[in-house]
Amino acid sequence: MTTRPASTDTGTGTGPAVPPSADEVRHPHVAPSLVWSDGAILVIDQRALPHETRWARLETVDEVVEAIRSLAVRGAPAIGLAGALGVALSARAHTADNGTTDMAAVRADAERIATARPTAVNLAWAVARVVERLPEGPDAVLRAAQEAIDEDITTNRRAAVGAADLVTAIQPDRPLRILTHCNTGRLATAAVGTALGAILELAARGRVAEVLVDETRPLLQGARLTAWELREAGVPYRLCPDSAAAAAMSRSMVDCVLVGADRIAANGDTANKIGTYALAVAAARHGIPFIVVAPESSWDPQLPDGSGIVVEERGADEVTTLGGVRIAPEDAPVFNPAFDVTPCELITAVVSESRVLRPSLKSDAAPDGETGARQSDNRAVSGHRIRAARALADYCRPLYARGWMPGTSGNLSVRLPGQPSRALITGSGFAKGSIGSADMVLVDAGTGRPVLPVGDGPRPSAETAIHAAVYRSADANAVVHVHSPYATALARRLGAADRLSWLALKDLELLKGLGLKDTTHADLPIFPNWTDVARIADDVAAYLSDCPGPPPVLFLADHGVTVWGRDLGQARNRLECVEAICQLLLLTGEPDTTRPAA
Repeated sequence: MTTRPASTDTGTGTGPAVPPSADEVRHPHVAPSLVWSDGAILVIDQRALPHETRWARLETVDEVVEAIRSLAVRGAPAIGLAGALGVALSARAHTADNGTTDMAAVRADAERIATARPTAVNLAWAVARVVERLPEGPDAVLRAAQEAIDEDITTNRRAAVGAADLVTAIQPDRPLRILTHCNTGRLATAAVGTALGAILELAARGRVAEVLVDETRPLLQGARLTAWELREAGVPYRLCPDSAAAAAMSRSMVDCVLVGADRIAANGDTANKIGTYALAVAAARHGIPFIVVAPESSWDPQLPDGSGIVVEERGADEVTTLGGVRIAPEDAPVFNPAFDVTPCELITAVVSESRVLRPSLKSDAAPDGETGARQSDNRAVSGHRIRAARALADYCRPLYARGWMPGTSGNLSVRLPGQPSRALITGSGFAKGSIGSADMVLVDAGTGRPVLPVGDGPRPSAETAIHAAVYRSADANAVVHVHSPYATALARRLGAADRLSWLALKDLELLKGLGLKDTTHADLPIFPNWTDVARIADDVAAYLSDCPGPPPVLFLADHGVTVWGRDLGQARNRLECVEAICQLLLLTGEPDTTRPAA
C-alpha cells in the first residue's frame, strides 16, 4: 500500500478524477472517497484524518484486505465497494495475456476479501455481486464494481433525502439538535453518506441548529472523521463524549438521533458501531426519535433477528493504548466488540433508498397457552403502544417550546389503534419539554382510570377524566389540552366562575379548520374551572351528550383549551386554528361576542 497527499493531479485511470475537483472541494460531502485509477484503487486513508488528507493506493488483494482490517477504509458501504474493486484487482492479476483467467484463484481472493470483517453484510454482498461477472472477464468485473459505486452514490442521495423528509415530518417546527454516532458520511460510503448525508441534507434546508457528535470510543471515528466532515461542510457541531449522550438527552439538548447500520436482520434489529444500543435505550427513555439510515444492501433477510449477527471483536491494544501510549495495566484483560445490536423495538424508523420501515415491534411474552394469532395480536398491540407513546412525546416537545405547555402544564392523549377501549396519556408532573415515551400512562378510554397498577411509575393527571368524557361522547382518537396564550387569555376574560359561558363565532375563515359541516358560525363552550376536576368532566360529558356533533373545542375558564380529532395531527391542526381565532379576536377587540347558556 502506498500513500500520497491530496494534490491537483487527476489520475489517468477509469473513474472520477482524484483528488476531488474544485467544486467537490467547495462541497466536500459530494466528493468520492474511493475510485479506480490507472489499475489501482485509490481511497482516502481514514487513519490519517483529521490531521492529514492523504490517498492510499491499493494495488494488490493483500493491500485491500489490510486496508479494510486496519480501517484505512471503513464504513459498511465503503468496505463493500473496496472489496468489489479488490476482486477486480484480482481478476486482472490472474488473467493471462491470452485472456484466460484463473477462476479458482480469483474466487479464493474474493473469499479472503469477503471475510476481512465479519459484521458488515455489504462486504460479502458487493463481492458476490462482482464475482458473478467473472466468467465475462476482468473488464466486466471492473464495470460491475464501478456500477456499484455509481449506484451507491445514487442510493445514498435517495436515502439521505428520504430520512431528511421523515425527520422534517416528525419535527416540523424549528432547527434541530441532532445527535449522531460513529461516521456515516462520504468517508463511509462512495459519496454523500447515509445518516450524515441526511444531516447534511437537513442543514442545506436550514433545519440544523447543531450536531452533537459522539466521539465514538475506542477509535474515535466521530471525533476524527464526522467532526472533520461537518467542519468541511460548514455545519455547526460539538463533540460529545459517548458517556455524555444520555445526559444531553435528559437536558433537552437532542431532538433526534440519526445513525447508520452495518447489518439489519429481517425483523429490523440493527448492528452498528459499539455504543449505538446505549443511545437507543437512552433515546427511548426520553421519547426521542431514533432513526437508522442504511441502504437496502445492509439488510440480511436470511437472519430472522439480531441474535444471529456475528459481532467482530477487535484487538486489545485499541483499548489499552491511546495515541501509541499505553493507558492500562500491562495485564489488563479487554472486551472490545466493534459493534452492538439494537433491538427493533427501540428504533423509530429504518430509512433506505426505497422505503421507510417502522420495524415490527416486539411484545412482552405472551401468557402461557397463547400462540399463533393471539401472540400476533399481542405483538401488534404492544407495537401500537410503543409508537403511540413516542408520538405523544414528539408532539409535546414543540408545544412546550412554543410556551403552550409551560412547566408541567397541559396533557395529550391518544387511543391505541386496534384497542380503542385503551388510551395513553401524558403522566402527571412531567415537564413537557423533556417528557419521554416511558412517562405515559395506559388508561381506560371511557373512565380515565389506569389499566395497570400505577405503583412508583407515572400517574395520570386528574384531567384524564376530561379526556375520558370526550372519548365517551365525541368522535375522537386524540385529545390535546394546552395553555396556549390567546386561547387561555380569552377563556379567562369571557369565562364565568359558576356557569357555562359561550364564545359565539361567525363569518371567520379560520372556522373551516375545525372540520365543521356549517362553517358560517360556531358556539364554543367555556366551562367553569371547578376545583373538583371530576365535576368539570361531568359538565363536559353532559354538554357533549346534549349537543351531538359539537365543534371539537372546549375552553376552561382561566385554564386553557382542549381540542380533539381523529389523530394527534388533526387535533394539533385544530388547535392552531383555535389559537389563531383567539388571537384575531383579541387583537381586533371582538371577544365580547358571547351568549348565555341555554
